[in-house]
Amino acid sequence: MLKLALKKGNCPCAVEQCTRNREALPMNAMSYTQHFPHVFHIRDSMGVYMTLLTGEREALLVDTGYGLEDVQKYVRTLTDKPLRVLLTHAHHDHALGSMWFEESCMFASDLPYFPVYTGAQQRETVKTQAAGKGLCAPADFITRPIPTPQSAKEETLDLGGLTAQILPCPGHTPGSCVVYVHEYRLLLSGDDWNPCTWLFFPEALGAEEYLANVRALLQLPFTHVLCSHRELLYPRNMMEAFLSGITEDALRNARPVSLRPPIDSREAVPAPDQQFVFDYQKTALFHKEERQ
Repeated sequence: MLKLALKKGNCPCAVEQCTRNREALPMNAMSYTQHFPHVFHIRDSMGVYMTLLTGEREALLVDTGYGLEDVQKYVRTLTDKPLRVLLTHAHHDHALGSMWFEESCMFASDLPYFPVYTGAQQRETVKTQAAGKGLCAPADFITRPIPTPQSAKEETLDLGGLTAQILPCPGHTPGSCVVYVHEYRLLLSGDDWNPCTWLFFPEALGAEEYLANVRALLQLPFTHVLCSHRELLYPRNMMEAFLSGITEDALRNARPVSLRPPIDSREAVPAPDQQFVFDYQKTALFHKEERQ
């Protein structure tokens, strides 16, 4: 059985030129990459990304990272506009940073998982992981209150010169969502697509249902994708190659990987430099084989 190293950022791909800001904050380091005007792809000190869209009237922050830094304070160095906070899903590396805001929103299907992934036990784990990277956590990181997100809805926001279309896309989690930025034909995919996409969490959908939902996004006229675990701006055809490569044969021939027993995790390689790690027992293929 293959033991898969869960490292993010190890899929090399070509990318367009971008503008970078690498100025460290007094506590930990946050920085941003700007691929388009008014679109700030922000990296927190743990290496996960959130994206800030700044319109003429409003701003939208998509995800909030691990929360080791005062995310709102950093965002306010980039915009002074009224701010909405959208969480693409409930996992801790995207949602814990919402502790720095008075309110956020998330699709209702993920609300049951929010207390688990933002609770004290998960925060202790994050604090330990951060210490291993030489990072500090705020003194009240374990106990700081975190508001329960409001229920998000499918809608199109006119931020003023920038249009953000919020779309549910169940897959990585039941309440996962994406954002389509019309002016730049840009898709913010959350964790529904990364070059290394994970679908082995207990709350994740089965592979076939995930694929149906994510393939439906191809109806949008996006040309580029920003995802939550990479700095790079990816062309549409890279996501298309990923989705095209996940066939029944690819699922059947996927290699077992040792991740979270007793989950039957397997890894498919649908395209060069891309991975798809999923729970085989949730696939329709598995249930078909069980009946035979």
